Amino acid sequence: MRRAKEKTLYLTTLGCPKNRVDSEVMLGTLCGRGYRLVQEPSEAEVIVVNTCAFIGPAKQESIDTILELAEQKRTGRCRTLVVTGCLPQRYAPELSEQLPEVDHFLGTSAYPRIGDLLAAEASVRELIRDPDYVHDAKTPRINSLPSYTAYVKIAEGCDNQCAFCIIPKIRGLQRSRPVEDVVEEAAGLAREGAVELNLVAQDLTAYGYDLPGRPKLHELVRELCKLEVRWIRLHYAYPRVFPDELIAAIAEEPKVAKYLDMPLQHASDKLLLSMRRGRDSSFLRKLVGRIRGRVPGLTFRTSLIVGLPGETEQDFEELKDFVRELRFERLGVFQYSDEEGTLAYELAGKVPRRTIERRWREVMAIQRRINREQNSELIGRRLEVLVEGASPETEHLLVGRHQGQAPEVDGQVYLNDGFATPGELVTVQVTEAHDYDLVGRIVERTEPAPLSPARDSGAVSR
Repeated sequence: MRRAKEKTLYLTTLGCPKNRVDSEVMLGTLCGRGYRLVQEPSEAEVIVVNTCAFIGPAKQESIDTILELAEQKRTGRCRTLVVTGCLPQRYAPELSEQLPEVDHFLGTSAYPRIGDLLAAEASVRELIRDPDYVHDAKTPRINSLPSYTAYVKIAEGCDNQCAFCIIPKIRGLQRSRPVEDVVEEAAGLAREGAVELNLVAQDLTAYGYDLPGRPKLHELVRELCKLEVRWIRLHYAYPRVFPDELIAAIAEEPKVAKYLDMPLQHASDKLLLSMRRGRDSSFLRKLVGRIRGRVPGLTFRTSLIVGLPGETEQDFEELKDFVRELRFERLGVFQYSDEEGTLAYELAGKVPRRTIERRWREVMAIQRRINREQNSELIGRRLEVLVEGASPETEHLLVGRHQGQAPEVDGQVYLNDGFATPGELVTVQVTEAHDYDLVGRIVERTEPAPLSPARDSGAVSR
């Protein structure tokens, strides 16, 4: 009989980068106990599915993935199937009844216990506790991205009460990590070869107010800039509080990517009020203008929601005008999902699904034209590009990202002339522009970096 420490493990992650970090903690925990990670679920004796439950489509993808991988208990080597994350945190009793093929359910604060749970002779099937955990620099963690890039989760949970959002109920209230702890973890990632650090949290700009002494995000950012990294990128920056000191840190620090991800959600004052966002459209316009004015060349990413209950055609026209006016460099648009347990679930004036889909297409069409025009302006320009390796489409092209392209969510730069290794920063002259991607040739290299392949971790992110 094989000992637990010799078992093979397959782990798949659904949802956001914060979920990916949780999966990396589970990987670190289980690898430390001797589990061997595999790329194919058919080879795994233990399968872990880290789920998302933010909106309806994410929940459906999570269920579909669980059912798909549950087949490995019949056709493969799988003996233990574990479901973790937001879905069991939110629906554990229902899942336990409807998915008998799942051996264990772990909530959003229970995932660090996965090693103990799998090692025990008799373990509980459901381990769902109040969300109160956040990992620290000493927590075992394996970066599942290529070594040159990594996410750094600086806080967990959220104190905002946005009407459409279930996250505070499944992730808990704000829990920030001390500055020195975040820096310690980031320094370790830098020693492992990270040249890009992507700071994530449910509410990045609320960082620190819950800690003794109330450290601020800009103070953390300036400390991180002392590390041997090239790009530090800010994601999920809530727009309610954005002090001048933070704008100054973005503008002045060469290592801070001139990139900001700030979800604005809507432009209609009526909708912003019913969303409980705390600020009106005038404030948002002035804030975006203030940041862009202080940070030349800024790539501004935002997210919007169409179809919130009560959204009229007039509200939607205001939203389209907002997109045309502010010409965001990056934009994600969500179709409203009616989630039980949220304030918006109780609102009258539900918008028909067909209307929501039509509004989504219209906004995305506007943004596609804006992106094409903005990318065309880059033809002939020289950009610093982080090389990621061969293109998935063809081995004859390299692919990378410039400072205005975040991993996993933005476009890429295809390199059709020149050679470089993954993790290397090169100078690229742009020769072609498409809706979201660029094409260019390498015109200058630094010293070749060590080859940094994606880790053979079995940690699949969908």
